[in-house]
Amino acid sequence: MRIALEQASLGAQTPGGAEVGAVLVKGGNVVCGTFNQGNMQNDPTAHAEIVAIRKGCEELQSMTLEECTLYCTLQPCGMCTMACLWAGVSRIVYGAGRGDVNAVYFETRHANTVDFIRDAFRNDLQVEGGVLNDECAALYQAKAEKPDGPLDPAHKPTKRPSF
Repeated sequence: MRIALEQASLGAQTPGGAEVGAVLVKGGNVVCGTFNQGNMQNDPTAHAEIVAIRKGCEELQSMTLEECTLYCTLQPCGMCTMACLWAGVSRIVYGAGRGDVNAVYFETRHANTVDFIRDAFRNDLQVEGGVLNDECAALYQAKAEKPDGPLDPAHKPTKRPSF
């Protein structure tokens, strides 16, 4: 998680980067580390976890990340959780959870990583939260105190769809 925190700090200092860090580990070895790159790549899917999955698959020359652990400074969103499921990640370890940074990232969303995993077709993905929680949460609390621009579509308030 310390390496993920370093990545988050690097992301916060990189133009177009953001303060969410992720590290992919297999067999005790770091496969790759990265940070949110959405604005940098003009890609709303370039969350730290997705970038790590892409880099990790390339590094391992595999489409599967079985036996890998993904360390994230922030509880993964639904998109990232589903990507972990599809990639076969064996374990997700995150720092700050929804309740720790609610006003910054999750205020209008009700989906939870744990719900996605519980309802998924895989039952072998392990999740552990709260690792270095205070240090991870501090990254996002600083962002809440100093917003750096308009909200992206995923963070704008929404209403329930009518079907």
